[in-house]
Amino acid sequence: MSGPVVDPQPGGARALRLHRELNKIWATGPGWQRLAAVNHSVIGMRMFITSFAFFLIAGLLGMLTRVQLATPHSLFLDAETYNQVFSVHGSMMLFLFAIPMVESFAVYLTPKILGTRDFAFPRLTAYGYWCYLFGASIVTVSLIFGVAPNSGWFMYTPLSSNAFTPGVNADVWLLGITFVEISALSLAMEIVVSILKMRAPGMSLDRMPIFGWYILVTAMMMIIAFPPLILASILLELERAFGLPFFDPTRGGDSLLWQHLFWLFGHPDVYIIFLPMAGVLSTMIPVFANRQLVGYRAIVVAIVALAFLSFGIWVHHMFTVGIPHLALAFFSAGSAIVAVPTAVQVFAWLATLSHGRPRWDVPMLYVFGFFFVFAMGGLTGVMLAMVPFDWQAHDTYFVVAHMHYVVAGALAFPMVAALYYWLPLLTGRAAVQRLSVPAFWLIFIGFNMTFFMMHLTGLLGMPRRVYTYRGDEGWNWLNLLSSVGSFVMTIGFGLLIIDLVVQLRHGRRSRRDPWRAQTFEWAMPMPPAPYAFASIPHVGPQTEGVTKTELAASLARGEGYLGATRNGWQEAMGVHITSGKPEQLIVLPNPTYLPLVTALFTGGAVLGFLFKAYWVSLALALVTFGLFVFAGRRAGLPRDYGPLPVGLGVSVPPHTEAASSPSWLALICSLVANGTLFTSLVFGTFYLWLSGGDWQKMPPPEPSRLLAFGVVACLAVAAVAARGSLRVVVASGKTSGWMAITALALMAAAGMIVELIMGVTPHPRAHALGATASVLLGYVGFHAAAGLLFLISNFQRVRSGYISRLRCTDLRLTRLWIDYTLVTGVIALGLVLALPSLVTVLGARP
Repeated sequence: MSGPVVDPQPGGARALRLHRELNKIWATGPGWQRLAAVNHSVIGMRMFITSFAFFLIAGLLGMLTRVQLATPHSLFLDAETYNQVFSVHGSMMLFLFAIPMVESFAVYLTPKILGTRDFAFPRLTAYGYWCYLFGASIVTVSLIFGVAPNSGWFMYTPLSSNAFTPGVNADVWLLGITFVEISALSLAMEIVVSILKMRAPGMSLDRMPIFGWYILVTAMMMIIAFPPLILASILLELERAFGLPFFDPTRGGDSLLWQHLFWLFGHPDVYIIFLPMAGVLSTMIPVFANRQLVGYRAIVVAIVALAFLSFGIWVHHMFTVGIPHLALAFFSAGSAIVAVPTAVQVFAWLATLSHGRPRWDVPMLYVFGFFFVFAMGGLTGVMLAMVPFDWQAHDTYFVVAHMHYVVAGALAFPMVAALYYWLPLLTGRAAVQRLSVPAFWLIFIGFNMTFFMMHLTGLLGMPRRVYTYRGDEGWNWLNLLSSVGSFVMTIGFGLLIIDLVVQLRHGRRSRRDPWRAQTFEWAMPMPPAPYAFASIPHVGPQTEGVTKTELAASLARGEGYLGATRNGWQEAMGVHITSGKPEQLIVLPNPTYLPLVTALFTGGAVLGFLFKAYWVSLALALVTFGLFVFAGRRAGLPRDYGPLPVGLGVSVPPHTEAASSPSWLALICSLVANGTLFTSLVFGTFYLWLSGGDWQKMPPPEPSRLLAFGVVACLAVAAVAARGSLRVVVASGKTSGWMAITALALMAAAGMIVELIMGVTPHPRAHALGATASVLLGYVGFHAAAGLLFLISNFQRVRSGYISRLRCTDLRLTRLWIDYTLVTGVIALGLVLALPSLVTVLGARP
């Protein structure tokens, strides 16, 4: 008999229909349309593959240095080539591999683990990736043309100043790495906002998976740690390009200012690299131990404490520069104390393993490797925290060995463990383990053979950054073993790559949730769909104890939040920052080429500066800013909707009508980063005032008080007018008058700032006193000009109907930016006006 086919599982038909509807909305198109992708899964995978490619390049460069040092008097590389190779090796490993790699894990995994569909600003995620790719390419290509950085990955001044590095080598580092750092900073802000605002409803902070805590703290550290390095790079490039002598001791600068700003970034960066991998370990170890993680709250407290402590001990890297003994004692004690929160995490992992029944799958081999390597690095770190030992071991290969154990080991072993753990999710296939075990042992043995020997050569006195040696120092056999170990480790990574390729092509199909884990990423299809979850789970008693396989079936049928499509929107849920209560419906943007185009113009501005075409660079920078304004022209929704049903009996307004929208929190994060840069600038001003040469002998600057007070008055008028615009919109009135007043006030402030800069004495090129005053004034002028961009965006969005009484977030953002400009302007102008008195105080000192 024939007849209509009856679906025995109507829920399966619903799931299939929902999948097709969501896939049509969320999927990235084929061919060239892939360049328009903004989905976090696509961008995360691109970042991972790109950073791994730079890891391979950096590893090859590291092998070249080991070939050179394998025997004394080697002619394999000359001194200049060796300097470029080791400088790019270090820079690439740190800036182009380590930081982007941990961010790729965060970008790909965080939304999935937290039970949401994407990040809050997908276009910003895509822009961050393209900036990373272009900036990294600038640094890499420079090596081919023989103009790569040659002053070390730390770029210490005065070695990196024009007097000692007259070519473009240092400029490549300063511009390329700053390009990459800005990318990393934008992604960090994206991560913070998304974790705080886009978790699964019901997921309060104290119920958030431990991985989310690690990534949140890491991203917050990035927001605070990166601006000092960005400032240092800007100041050094201004010195090299325009002769402003911030680091030139002969003209009132101080080369140690670079070290302070660099290590304000550099020391927290060690933990920025470590913490995400620690989050990976805290996620995997309970799964393989078959036990809940021991000490969840203690670990959260430990990582927050670790973040705070890491910012207070940057001088740990400067014990030999001649700082006072009391400061040495303080920073030495702080360097030892920082081991405590790290130990809390390690003991929590060990307790989890000891109270469980561990199973030794391949990821656990790499966890074992991490424990061994990180313990070694921790012990040598405590040794280097002791000032007398550091004085002996500083600038020797002992420090090189310590850094590789702490940074490379803490990253590489958990990274590979995570790769094997989440690869079934990425590919839907299980591991083929014939090569994975020997690959681990080759990597583990090769790593320790390479870097343990460096401890011994360092203790025997071998200095860092030498390209050859005599051969009678007793280092020969140790260097040879290190070089052999590097080749063994390389063979291991080669087997690892082959193993992964075999799994991708020939691995057997994996069942859902093969590890029996408890995080939400295993409740998705394998491999994940572009929309991640067909419906968003609610975290509560109804999901506790439910297996991820059962939860996946329920979510696929649309039985959570947003279980149906609406208006072709890409929808996600927005929640309260702490409680996780549903607050808003977030409508995400569709794929677009704008991030790629904007990044191309940004890269063009960087290249223009590199080739001294400053007017071209300025023009391209203005185009870049214009593209940002253009991108926001039709962002959001063009009309009011009021509360909309989102499932499970809940209705919430769209994010455009919510008071605490993601864009509001994003601007706060941006201003925190901006404030960190400004604080570093003020720190640099006072540091040069105290340490710079001959400040008391220079004619003190005499800025016009009338102009300075005029700038403050104009900024205050702009702040008042911005509030007027907001009040008028809330009252459903016209804003054009108030916006015109705001724009005129900002233009007047910017014009007076330019006049103040033109009158700075001594001339900014003649002495750091004038250069510092110019940069402080320039900071205020730049922010006043940026306020005009906010107003241009507001004006076009008002005309297009994207701003109303309920949708007034844009005006609130403008008000916040101008308030920040006013506060920092008062501080900067006050400091400039105080410079004559500060110089007088220097002249009165005995």
